[in-house]
Amino acid sequence: MFLSVAVNSTGSAARSWAWPGTTWSRFSDWNHYLRSAQLAHDGVFDIVFVSDHPALQRDNTSRPLHSFDPTVLFTAIAATVPDIGFLLTASSSYNSPYNLARRLATLDHISGGRVIWNVVSSFNPDIAANFSAAPLPPRAERYRRADEFLDVVKKLWLSWDTPEGPAPTDTVWDEGTARRVDHHGEFFDVAGPLNVPIGPQGHPVISQAGASEAGVDLAAKHADIVYASLLHKQAAFGYRAQLRERAIVHGRDPDGIRLMPGLTAIVGATREEAYRKHEALHGFSGEDGLIADFFKRTALFDITGRLDPDRPLDPTLFSYTEDQSRPVGFVRSFAELTAAENITPRQLVRRVEGGHRLAIGTPQEVADTILDWWSDGAVDGFNIHIPVLPDGIAEFNRDVIPLLQASGAFPRAYDGSTIRERLGLRDPRAERDTDVRSVPVQSRAVPSDLRSTG
Repeated sequence: MFLSVAVNSTGSAARSWAWPGTTWSRFSDWNHYLRSAQLAHDGVFDIVFVSDHPALQRDNTSRPLHSFDPTVLFTAIAATVPDIGFLLTASSSYNSPYNLARRLATLDHISGGRVIWNVVSSFNPDIAANFSAAPLPPRAERYRRADEFLDVVKKLWLSWDTPEGPAPTDTVWDEGTARRVDHHGEFFDVAGPLNVPIGPQGHPVISQAGASEAGVDLAAKHADIVYASLLHKQAAFGYRAQLRERAIVHGRDPDGIRLMPGLTAIVGATREEAYRKHEALHGFSGEDGLIADFFKRTALFDITGRLDPDRPLDPTLFSYTEDQSRPVGFVRSFAELTAAENITPRQLVRRVEGGHRLAIGTPQEVADTILDWWSDGAVDGFNIHIPVLPDGIAEFNRDVIPLLQASGAFPRAYDGSTIRERLGLRDPRAERDTDVRSVPVQSRAVPSDLRSTG
C-alpha cells in the first residue's frame, strides 16, 4: 500500500484555521509546512502533496489555500527532509513547457529523484483572470493543450543524457547525448534540448486526477499516479478497469499506474467522539448544521427547505456534463454513490468530506476502511487528507499507521532511493533505450490477481 498526505494550508477542514491551538496565519509560515513534512516522514508516508491554485479564493470563511509556490516550498523542504516524495501541482494551461520542465528537473536533482508533478489543466475562471484577459479555454482545448504539453516536457526531460564514467577529453556534450526536441504542434514550438541533464529517476513521476472522458484518457496516456475522487468501491473497480483499458490503447503497461484516490481521516477514541470532532471542525455542535454546510461548501445545491435529511437522495440531482466548469470527478462520484446505495443526506455527510471518501471512527475503524479497498484490489493506496495540520499527522502516525503496519500492508521503513523506485515504476529511459530495464514492482502495489479486470 502507498500513502501520500496532503499538506495544504492549515488542514483539509475549511475552518481548520479556527481550530483551538491553531495560529490562523501559519499557512504563510514555511516552518509549518516543514514540520508537516517531517511528521509525514516520521509516519513513513511515501509522498507529501501540495496542490496549487494561483488565485485568492472567494470564500473568506475558509482557510487560505495555495499561497506559496510549491516548487519553491519543496526546494527548501528537500534540503532538510530525506526519503519522502514531493508531489506538487502545476497547470499546463498557465505555464510553458520549457520553463516548467527546467524547474521540475532542477528540483528533481536537488531532491535526489523525489519529485512528482501533478498535472492540472485549471478549471477556475479566477485563475484565467490572473494570467490574461482571455477567458478560460473550453475543457476540450485545455486537455489537448495538456496532452501536447506533457509530450513536450517528457521529451525535454530525456533530451540531455550525461554519460557516466571518466570526464570527456574534448567536448562536454555532443549530438549523441544532447538531442534536439524540434517539436512543432498545435500549441507549442520547442527546439530543445533542455539545459538540465536527465535526473536521478529519469524524470519526475507524473500524476493526474482524470475524471472526465478527456481526463481519463490523459491519465491513461501519461500518468504514473492517478488521484481520483472515488466514493464507492464498485466505482473504484470500474474506474480502474477503464483506466487499464485506455492505457493499453496507448501502448502502456496498465500495471504501471498507481491508483490513489483521496481519503479524509477523522479519528476519535470512539465513533461518537469522532462524530463530535467532525461537527466541531465545521463550527457546529450538531448534525443538522453539518448537513446544511456540507451541501453549501460542495456547491451542488442548497439543501435548505428542499430535501429531507433522512430521505434517500435522488441520483439525478448530481447530474453533470463534460463541458461544465466544475471538476467532473467530484460530481460524478456523488452520482455513483447515490445510484449504488439508498443514501440519505444524513448518511452522506459521514461518508464524504471535501469531495473525498471519509474514514471516520476509532483508529481500528479508520484503518479497516483504508485496508478494505486496498486488500480487495480496488486501489493501490490513498492520498490522506488531514483536517488540522500539522498535529493531525502526528495523531494519524500514533493511532492509525501502526495498525496498517501490523497488517503487513504498510512498511516500517523507507526503501529505494528515488520515489520512482519506491512506487515500483518503470524507468522512463526504457522508452528510449531498450537496454534499460524497468524497476521491479514493489510488494506494496495491489497484487495483479486482486486487480479488477472489468
